[in-house]
Amino acid sequence: MKVLFTCGGTGGHINPALAVAKMLRAKRPECEILFVGATGGMETQLIPQEGFEIKTIDIEGVSRKFTFAGMKHNISVFRKVLTSGMKARKILRDFNPDVVMGTGGYACFPILKAASKLKIPTIIHEANAYPGLVTRTLGAKLTRVLVNFDATKDYLKYNHNIKTIGMPVRQDILFKDKSEARAELGIDERPLVVSFFGSLGAREMNKAMAEFIKLECETGLFNHIHAMGKFGSEWMPNLIAEKGIVLHEHPDIDLREYIHDMPRVMAAADVIICRGGASTVSEIAAAGKPAIIIPSPNVAENHQEKNAKVLSDIGGAFMLRESEVTGKSIYDKVCEIAFDGEKLKDMSKNLSKVAILDGCERIYKEIAELAKKS
Repeated sequence: MKVLFTCGGTGGHINPALAVAKMLRAKRPECEILFVGATGGMETQLIPQEGFEIKTIDIEGVSRKFTFAGMKHNISVFRKVLTSGMKARKILRDFNPDVVMGTGGYACFPILKAASKLKIPTIIHEANAYPGLVTRTLGAKLTRVLVNFDATKDYLKYNHNIKTIGMPVRQDILFKDKSEARAELGIDERPLVVSFFGSLGAREMNKAMAEFIKLECETGLFNHIHAMGKFGSEWMPNLIAEKGIVLHEHPDIDLREYIHDMPRVMAAADVIICRGGASTVSEIAAAGKPAIIIPSPNVAENHQEKNAKVLSDIGGAFMLRESEVTGKSIYDKVCEIAFDGEKLKDMSKNLSKVAILDGCERIYKEIAELAKKS
């Protein structure tokens, strides 16, 4: 069996494809796997690190700015779209895959479009509640459209090939024991708050969390692990010091650039504060962790708010808009949740209504079925 994955641009596109590829490699060691991404994308670094081959197409996204620079950029993009189709067909003919699967990113469109025209079975996995441009424009012509949320179907004008299948979730997120995780982290009986806003760090949210940390240092009500992000780590500790907080006097506040042991930290947590990316929202649901979700206002189609709404509508999370939050408002909301055992239990139970724990296995079965037919 030969399977071609196309993805890139962000970890939210790359990691699900890698999760499925690893399962394929484990279940079918003889399977040949090839990735296709965009030239210069982060996928060109991450995918080879996992032992997979990647080829690239020179393509990038359109600008939404109605300026001269934006128009000039889009003319260049249009030219690349024309040449990317030829490159995609060559890659497909050379590799001759049984199935092609896309998980998002600029390279997805030319590869999936070319594969569909060549009558190769095609799959796109749509992680966000609001479908991306490729899913909206090309999905009806593909063999399968696999969605993370049932709500995604409401935004599409077709339904003949759609299946709700969930998100490939890291297995250690599902099975890590809370008591064991807290013991490993040295967490006492007080609630553990975990907050993170992306690998780079969100300036406005880090400023709000500095105020939050000042309040919790004054009261001593929580344990707290906060990921500042790459850029946040350069200035956030100084901002906290300016507020009169001496961090080494508060060992229950753990500031990190990045949470490398997320399965353990999430297992130990009582309340999560985070963005509304598809992978994060899916892991929260799978782990059954009550959350305060503050969607990024700087994403296409405002899709993070739509992801967050899926969990808030069922009572599994609270959604706050960045423009409206302060450290105090987040602190008050955490206090409202963290010390109410019934509320925590109800929110966790509600999350189980949308959690799909075997998304990776389901996607693997779809690929295997289509490859067999192919």
